[in-house]
Amino acid sequence: MSESPTPVLPVTFRPGRTRAVLLTVGVAMFAAITAVALMLERLGPGERASFVFTAALFLGVLVMLSRPKVVADSEGVTVVNITRTRRLAWAEILRVNLRPGDPWVFLDLSDGTSLPALGIQPGIAKESAIRDARALRALADSRGTGVETA
Repeated sequence: MSESPTPVLPVTFRPGRTRAVLLTVGVAMFAAITAVALMLERLGPGERASFVFTAALFLGVLVMLSRPKVVADSEGVTVVNITRTRRLAWAEILRVNLRPGDPWVFLDLSDGTSLPALGIQPGIAKESAIRDARALRALADSRGTGVETA
């Protein structure tokens, strides 16, 4: 990745198109299943409630899948993945990686581990993910003990 201008903090990186698709599909599925439950005259109240509950369950799963983001501020980075949130100081981030074929950015940390950051993923918007990864890398290099990588 080439040099990228350092963005103004705070900045939030998230897969906007993926999030829009997941939330739109979730709301549409909830509306369709609920409408079907209400239109079927042969269903009793318990069966209708189970339809609506199932629709809400599907919507909840898609909302959870749309959660990932990476928030960078002057103190560090907050990585919000599907079910977990982790706060990192800039000094903890040694390297920001988005290699060809990676499903999302990986942060190499000072404790020897690697943390996936699902908030930057090249799925639908590859160019946007590359730009965001470069910006996060520039921030890590300028604010922490980040190491430049190819």
